[in-house]
Amino acid sequence: MDYRMEIAGVERSLPLCKVSDDLYIAAFIMFGDVEITQNCARELLKKAPEFDVLITAESKGIPLLYEMARQSGNNYYIVARKEPKLYMKNVISTTVDSITTAHQQRLCIGEEEANAMKGKRVLVVDDVISTGESLAALETLIHSVGGNIVARMSVLAEGDAVKRDDIIYLAPLPLFHADGTEIK
Repeated sequence: MDYRMEIAGVERSLPLCKVSDDLYIAAFIMFGDVEITQNCARELLKKAPEFDVLITAESKGIPLLYEMARQSGNNYYIVARKEPKLYMKNVISTTVDSITTAHQQRLCIGEEEANAMKGKRVLVVDDVISTGESLAALETLIHSVGGNIVARMSVLAEGDAVKRDDIIYLAPLPLFHADGTEIK
């Protein structure tokens, strides 16, 4: 089963994936899709307030974040990593439960990323906001280092995220029953 939709001026078919017996989600994957990545970055930047630095959680938002940085002329962006890396000094981390991952994860930044956000206007970017757990984890990291969140943006808002007034997104993404019909 697939769900067809238009995103940033291009049509895509998203495969439906089982989360539980009663819940399926449409998988939006930007990896490998240059056209959708470029178009989504352009359209999100049109809606973005002024910012100093961009951040996303590893990993599906990385191509989008890179393209937004490139198109905006911003030569630096931050990826909150799932695990600390050897090159990261004075690691700051938090935990996150995501709808697309079966177990609890961590998000980590190092001293370099912390310093880049301190006192700066931070734009939080993700491919899809659903439960808001990844977004909340990023916010925890940003606030802990003194960054000022100017906006929360995503390509798609899924489920209850559509009702939120604190995120900017390009299109809503419904949730699905096991038979492929939309949950209303």
